[in-house]
Amino acid sequence: MSEHLDRRKFLKTAASTGVGVGLAAHELAGRPAFGSAPATGSLASAPLDVVRIGFVGVGNQGTSHVRNFLRIEGVEIRAICDLLPRHVERAQSLVTKAGRPLPVGYSSGPDDFRRLCERDDIDLVFTATPWELHAPVMLAALAAGKHAATEIPLAVNVEECWALVEAAEKAQRHCVMMENCCYDRTEMAILNMVRQNVFGELLHAECGYLHDLRKHKLTDQYVNRWRVKHSITRNGDLYPMHGLGPVAQWMDINRGNQFDYLVSMGGPSRGLNLWAAEHIGPESPEAKQRYALSDVVNTLVRTHAGQTILITHDTNSPRPYSRKILLQGTEGLIRKYPEQKIHLEGRSKEHQWEAAQAYLQQYDHPIWKELEEKSRGAGHGGMDFIEDYRLIQALRSGMPTDMDVYDGAAWSSVTELTERSIAGRSRPVDFPDFTRGAWRTRRPLMLPPHATGV
Repeated sequence: MSEHLDRRKFLKTAASTGVGVGLAAHELAGRPAFGSAPATGSLASAPLDVVRIGFVGVGNQGTSHVRNFLRIEGVEIRAICDLLPRHVERAQSLVTKAGRPLPVGYSSGPDDFRRLCERDDIDLVFTATPWELHAPVMLAALAAGKHAATEIPLAVNVEECWALVEAAEKAQRHCVMMENCCYDRTEMAILNMVRQNVFGELLHAECGYLHDLRKHKLTDQYVNRWRVKHSITRNGDLYPMHGLGPVAQWMDINRGNQFDYLVSMGGPSRGLNLWAAEHIGPESPEAKQRYALSDVVNTLVRTHAGQTILITHDTNSPRPYSRKILLQGTEGLIRKYPEQKIHLEGRSKEHQWEAAQAYLQQYDHPIWKELEEKSRGAGHGGMDFIEDYRLIQALRSGMPTDMDVYDGAAWSSVTELTERSIAGRSRPVDFPDFTRGAWRTRRPLMLPPHATGV
């Protein structure tokens, strides 16, 4: 059976479950033909002397990216779009205060981003909108011949992931999910350790997103409270990428290895109702609302190479922040939370953890050594600046991006696959192969893959 037909069978099976498929099977007949996965396994494009950016969505995180790009050489911010005029004006003010020309503003309605994408003076469309708009904005950008980048997730369902893969291949433009945690200093040091075989053969990892978001979801932290709407209607791992992205890079997912299948299980939903009853009122709509999202969702992934990955999603419970982060191999293991600890065969005392700090300094990633000063003061300890810098570096050098559309699709697809597994009493669910076989020959990610200081 062809890989194209395999994918159709995959979508047909998904539709029969009644869980979260973006388009019904009969609606796929008019879809564009598949592009061909590039022989090198990586999309690349002609280098750009200057990267001209249009922003779609400049709330808190989008505005943070505007600040980052204003600090990066070879960038021009040409246009800004947001539903709220005050957000557009705030971002425009940041640009003009930096001594740059006033970007054109777009705030005439929910589809105004399409006018921005059609501009002929933009190379990259960057979106930081609510999740459900990520794919529509990027599809419009790719259709207009622009590169596209987005805050996580890449898309909210598998069908959107496929649409973006196809669109990026057809346009031969980059389509990047900006997973900042892949640039955290600890995670990058671990990547460096993996590349130097410190842990031996990799066997298992644990990761996740464990963040008390009850107040954020149930107040006006998010415009129109868009985030809690996902908790009302969906039960699965809604946000796996922060922990899973670095693990996928360590395990060479899409680059010699692949996610094979997963099983997922969710427990009761209590946290949002309890918080609302205490802080808003027991008779409030928020306290009486029924929420689909389990307070804790655990997912076990098996890779083609036989490794296992345990992913935890926990955003409705009182708890300290964590992404868990544990990596285990035949020669030892390392963990990040609650304390950075390591145990290496023949180097650590038997049966004992030791502090990881000396090892993390020894294997500090060259990118962090290069960009530590430039990233100082930027969001999330500097890793947000580094991810933005690396994107511009790739576009200006004409080299592949560190993360590509295949990575974004694989990591983001976890959400719908976990929904299906939970709805099916934790049945195993196979991953689609967005590379259509190219993962077998793609080279592992080696950073930096191109010259620094562009």
